[in-house]
Amino acid sequence: LLTGSLALTAAVAGGSWAWWRETQAQQAQALWAQTFERPDGGLIRMDSLRGRPLLLNFWATWCPPCVEEMPLLSRFHSQQAAQGGWQVLGLAVDNVTPVRQFLNRSPVAFAVAVLGFGGLDLAFEWGNSTRQLPFSVAFNAQGRPIDRKLGAFTEAELAQQARRG
Repeated sequence: LLTGSLALTAAVAGGSWAWWRETQAQQAQALWAQTFERPDGGLIRMDSLRGRPLLLNFWATWCPPCVEEMPLLSRFHSQQAAQGGWQVLGLAVDNVTPVRQFLNRSPVAFAVAVLGFGGLDLAFEWGNSTRQLPFSVAFNAQGRPIDRKLGAFTEAELAQQARRG
């Protein structure tokens, strides 16, 4: 009976793992096919960001930890870009006007797209079940998700992320 229970548990766990990996692969494929609007009116095609590790950061101008994190992410992006490493894309869960105003006051080195409040749904799809910000998803150079983080990064955490790339 114990052996049968262990075998059933292993089979269910294996099936769940396979389902999860397939879901993640489909989700990533859909993400890389998307195009997002920039605050300046241009477009960001996600497939143009493939080939290097990517840190996708969901943020908002009305979120104090997000605003505090932006200069740190900007430095991380600049340092990594100089080495051909990580890139950052900010996905603003906000309206275009406050994002434009914020970026005029506090420019960042990385690209920013505006998703509106529907961006929380996309963050939810990537594992942010609480819909809190900031929230980040890290992708390897092949475009597969490798990490998620709820809350603002510290310098030490970004340094660790850089080593993962």
